[in-house]
Amino acid sequence: MILCRIKELKNFMGKLLTTDCFDSFLLEQALITTYNTFTISGRLQKDFYTSEEWSDTALCPYSFSRWSEIRPICFSLIRGKKTPVNMKFVLQLKPELTEKLLADSDVTVPGNFVKAFVLTIRYDETGMYCTTGVALSSFLPDKTPDRLWDKAFLRFLDRKGIAYESED
Repeated sequence: MILCRIKELKNFMGKLLTTDCFDSFLLEQALITTYNTFTISGRLQKDFYTSEEWSDTALCPYSFSRWSEIRPICFSLIRGKKTPVNMKFVLQLKPELTEKLLADSDVTVPGNFVKAFVLTIRYDETGMYCTTGVALSSFLPDKTPDRLWDKAFLRFLDRKGIAYESED
């Protein structure tokens, strides 16, 4: 797990909320406090869909909403003249990208131990921070998947031109 302080808030927020920069993620949860506190659960609601729609993997391929679908809603809640009091976004790398990252590395973990590579984005009066994490299906004493995700995320920030300070 690493913690990165984002140096250029405006650049980062623009990329997060108005471009496809983070569209390789799913939204697990969003919490935005402006004049109210808005909480969004990214978990798809099975009861909303017909059984045919739910079983259609083209329509519902994930358990969580794609960031690309929720991004405009979050932007509309944040947009305005005043800065939000705080924000928190919990994102998960899409499962196929998690599998690819693991397959392309020398990391060997049994079965489906790695459920998700997680990114928590937090903003408050002290600044904007990104924290990496790994959701596991069971205890794993080996921290190699954590280190793999940490390095991959730092490369992601570098490729996207996002300035940060890493606070390991």
